[in-house]
Amino acid sequence: MNAAPRFGYFRCFTPRLLSVFCVVFLFITALLGLRMHLKPFFTAALTGLPLLAQAAPASSSSDSSEDGRFTSYTISAEGITVKAIPYGARLTSVLVNDRHGHVQDVLTGYDDPIEYLHDTETNHTYFGATVGRYANRIKNGTFSIDGNTYHIPENEHDGEDTLHGGFVGYDARNWTVGPHTDSSITFSLLDEGFQNFPGDVITTVTFTVDNEVTAENPKGLPQLTSRIVSEALTKKTPIMLANHLYWNLNAFKKQNVLKDTTLQMPLSTRYIGADGIEVPTGEIFEVSNTYGGALDFTQPKLIGKDIEKTENLCGTGCTGYDTCWITDRDPGYSAPNSMVSSITMASDTTGISLDVITNQAALQIYTCNSQNGSIKTKKSQQERNQKQDGSPGAEYVEQYGCVVIETEDWIDGINQPEWGRDAYQIVGPADPPLVNWAVYQFGNC
Repeated sequence: MNAAPRFGYFRCFTPRLLSVFCVVFLFITALLGLRMHLKPFFTAALTGLPLLAQAAPASSSSDSSEDGRFTSYTISAEGITVKAIPYGARLTSVLVNDRHGHVQDVLTGYDDPIEYLHDTETNHTYFGATVGRYANRIKNGTFSIDGNTYHIPENEHDGEDTLHGGFVGYDARNWTVGPHTDSSITFSLLDEGFQNFPGDVITTVTFTVDNEVTAENPKGLPQLTSRIVSEALTKKTPIMLANHLYWNLNAFKKQNVLKDTTLQMPLSTRYIGADGIEVPTGEIFEVSNTYGGALDFTQPKLIGKDIEKTENLCGTGCTGYDTCWITDRDPGYSAPNSMVSSITMASDTTGISLDVITNQAALQIYTCNSQNGSIKTKKSQQERNQKQDGSPGAEYVEQYGCVVIETEDWIDGINQPEWGRDAYQIVGPADPPLVNWAVYQFGNC
């Protein structure tokens, strides 16, 4: 008789409700048992909640492969269309209009997304990728934080330095696809101490395209915005990510960019000196009085105008640019990380111009000095040129056939304490995230 009422209390619990209670019980138990271990991750989880809360509309995806790493996602706005893949949080195509209204693909890379894996295994160009955990070079693969010395794999120059995060950097990782719309896509990556870097790091990369008229874009020009947000979860660690985009504004209608493309960096009167393997020496030089002024792009100048003066600038026996210019903001009116127009590039052939606005303190410019014609240009670029000009244009990526622009901080600043860059490159769980913000604005001239 006494048992009946006891079981009666449970008659109002449906199987679904009981399941909910079980899940809640297990969740609370896990939190109580593991809270000391999971505490550093709470901030990151909260940071990601807005992303999880957003609905993910059907994307304009195409070229899907059986392997999700190489599924191509398309985002577009009036005057600009961009394709991206999860492998390396990588951009594979940027379509904009030239002065005649013809569409041009101004990004170097491959039509078939799977070719980027083959590239990683062979040439390892880093075409279009997000590079990290630490972009550019680290001398001897070694750095110190709070008296602790760390050593990571040296993957360049026979073990003398680390480039773009090691043998398996962020460019070779499979990023998770987050919210995506017709004009925006987000990728995320949890780095659990990859390549022996200290601690865990979570990063989101969001690519957005638009042509809205704003105070920053009064003409409503088509633009691509990249926002890279990285947060240290467990330990102090170096973080410096960058986009590694290979631009060709003449869309390979010419064999190279030397006599066709102008470059201007109005705020860059200084650059970081490097040794014969392109590792910083700690010296800072003026662009006006070294290499016969070849590094002075404070006024618009053809990339090839002074390039012959740059022998050994990009390493022993190398002629060309692979150099880190410092972006000096006027301290009287600009914060150290304010958004400024740091570099402008334009092609005389197509009339396409590119203005890069960024919050970063430096620019690494690489003029594809080591390209040797062994990599074909995209078939789609050749076909487009054939249709428009009666000629496929450049069928291979030749030396000086493209320009890489990396918006980042002072390279290898973690090994140059006299520069005072630690606040921009070394962060811990108690610090705010590091944000690399870059806007690529396209026009015609």
